[in-house]
Amino acid sequence: MDTQNKSSLFVNIMPLTENIIRVVYTKSKEKPRNSILIAEDFIPERNLNTDKYLSLDDCILFKNKQGEVILKEIGHSLTEKDVFTYHADGEPVIKSKHTANGEVAYIENFIHKYSGTAYEGKLVFSITEEEGIYGLGQHEAGVYNYNGKKEYLFQANMKISIPFMLSSRNYGILIDTESAVIFDSKKGEITFTIDTTNELSYYIITGDNFDEIIKWLRSLTGRTPMLPRWAYGYIQSKERYKSSEDILNTVIQFRNSGIPIDCIVQDWLTWEEGLWGDKHADKERYPDINSLVSKLHENHVKLMVSIWPNMAEGGSNLREFKEKGLLLPNTTTYDAYSEEARTAYWKQCEEEWFSAGIDAWWCDNAEPFSDVDWNGEEKRPEELRYKLIVDQSKKCMDWTRLNSYGLLHSKGIYENWRKVRNESRVVNLTRSSYISGQRYGTISWSGDISAKWSVLKKQITEGIKFSMSGMPYWTLDIGAFFTVKDKWENRGCNCSENTSKLWFWDGDYNDGVDDLGYRELYVRWLQFGTFLPMFRSHGTDTPREPWRFGKPGDIYYETILKFINLRYQLLPYIYSLAADVHQNHSTILRSLMFDFSDDENVKELSDSFMFGKAFLVCPVTEPMYYDVNSVPLSNIEKTKILYLPKGTWWFDFWTNTIHEGGQTITCKATLDMMPLFVRAGSIIPVSEQLMYADEKKGEVSEIIIYSGQDGEFTLYNDEGDNYSYENGNFSAINLIYKDEEKTLTFGKAYGEFQYQERFRIKLITSREIPKTIEFIYKGIEEKILLI
Repeated sequence: MDTQNKSSLFVNIMPLTENIIRVVYTKSKEKPRNSILIAEDFIPERNLNTDKYLSLDDCILFKNKQGEVILKEIGHSLTEKDVFTYHADGEPVIKSKHTANGEVAYIENFIHKYSGTAYEGKLVFSITEEEGIYGLGQHEAGVYNYNGKKEYLFQANMKISIPFMLSSRNYGILIDTESAVIFDSKKGEITFTIDTTNELSYYIITGDNFDEIIKWLRSLTGRTPMLPRWAYGYIQSKERYKSSEDILNTVIQFRNSGIPIDCIVQDWLTWEEGLWGDKHADKERYPDINSLVSKLHENHVKLMVSIWPNMAEGGSNLREFKEKGLLLPNTTTYDAYSEEARTAYWKQCEEEWFSAGIDAWWCDNAEPFSDVDWNGEEKRPEELRYKLIVDQSKKCMDWTRLNSYGLLHSKGIYENWRKVRNESRVVNLTRSSYISGQRYGTISWSGDISAKWSVLKKQITEGIKFSMSGMPYWTLDIGAFFTVKDKWENRGCNCSENTSKLWFWDGDYNDGVDDLGYRELYVRWLQFGTFLPMFRSHGTDTPREPWRFGKPGDIYYETILKFINLRYQLLPYIYSLAADVHQNHSTILRSLMFDFSDDENVKELSDSFMFGKAFLVCPVTEPMYYDVNSVPLSNIEKTKILYLPKGTWWFDFWTNTIHEGGQTITCKATLDMMPLFVRAGSIIPVSEQLMYADEKKGEVSEIIIYSGQDGEFTLYNDEGDNYSYENGNFSAINLIYKDEEKTLTFGKAYGEFQYQERFRIKLITSREIPKTIEFIYKGIEEKILLI
């Protein structure tokens, strides 16, 4: 439907599926543009009725399947604004400074030139005062429910803005823009103010629950590919390993210590001194990259390497981009919006590191203009941070695309990788992403956070919220990046700021791993990280390898190993979750609102979450043993008060004690025991102990069933690290448990990959000895009696 309304804007309302409606406002009667945020293979359904909305003169009413009005769009506007480009006034005066984002060059003598007009866009919706508003990406403050709150959607270190929100009334709003946005909610209204746009475009997505809404969101914005199995194992990183020898010695110590590991990460400064961002290795420290990769692979360890989009003067990489005119204006950052520039960037990546066989990229600084905020002793108010970064970005980028640099950066990595190496899957750990970035093999991480208990607690909320934004893969620096309050020079750099204190360098532990308080915090952080889509330790200021926290027999060391080992035991479960993400658009890191939205008690609860549909994870977020500087804490109960959602029974993972849902309990939480519960009816495939993820090629040693309710789970396996699964080379077995009958039904195997034939099945009913049986599976449907 294309009409003109009272605001003198043309409105086009387009039902795309039974669950998705697109609305576009334009100044002229023109065809709505195609968005890069929408998957190319998304095909709208035909002959849809229009009873899911009602368009009136002054508003649009959106309805659910039951015909109930769940959302009203009550305001919209496009306000003309001047747009400028920036260039040097005469001969460019180029200056450089060292920041946390590397060596940054900029033109000092900027002037701006009028280049035309665009619009500031505004959309206003009426909501109920009691509904929960979630999503909008990952930020810093730990805000969970945005009803009555404000958020600035710009990209920065520690912020990944996603223009999608979920409502507890079972609808989602996707704002179809790459521009910076301000979200504001007050007095029963939400407003999206789009900084610069040419039209107003948004999607309303409805469903019976959050899973259905996310499914339609990813159908619209793109399917998530499988990551390799090793990417779900333990990843060791720090700032930084300094040579090939350093990397290899660390891996050998892991293997000699019997500690599982799948990947080691090489952080920044692989280049020669002074050539920040150049993708040629310093041959003194990395004399033979092929040999390095080969030796790591012999030890069944993968290598991830840090790359940056910004480059320092003097290197051949930057010179190539300059000569070809493929830099963003007024910068030394390559133009990821240009396909030619993305191809050139990839060829530089491929020249040494990728051709040597490395296994993953770490795309740091994928929001390259946030350095304007990455300074000073005091953190600026959010409104000022937004203005500073948006204004700085406008000097270098299309004003309508300030938030999507990281998306295009990821697109180039993914598409070019797949052109040259299809036998291994794309893995891209990136500090900035955007809606639809899931289709490019990305895992986002939360940036350079600081070691504080308060930060740990907020990060739990932020990770949950990122997943509620439709993005399936998120992680963080286990133990936090900054451990101490410190000066730039201790990072091995010369600071251009005249200050000895920086607001973001704000850890509480100046003694690092020698502080028992930090060891306790690190262990609790690692316990949380065990149940994230990617399990990765990283940080500066102090070492991060497990043996740095004690020796065998010490509680910190032993607990770290306990949870690393637990991660590997759960890999068949985790890998099956990953397949469900790919095949069915599911979510691994799950707000309790996904599974228990009928329970009013979980509406504001964001310090616990579901890991898949089986595990309720309740991280410890307060010290119980030591304060800062190894000061012992006295009279602290080693317990955590937590809420068990109603509608099911819960098994304590450590003791098999059964608890009824819908109650608050006090749970044991000694250092070696993060509270962890399993939902009744869960079917959990586990592995025997592994040293690396592919050691048993995904084979399941046992299927554990928790009684009390019916349950269902699809067991998945494939070759682990290529794209043959896209052509059916996988194995999937649907498992159905009936609690009253105490039976487990193996469905018919589907897929072309060889299915597993021998299984051990354990039924847990209480604290009594579990019942275990052996079963030989023949690939056909068969029901097994478990008692």
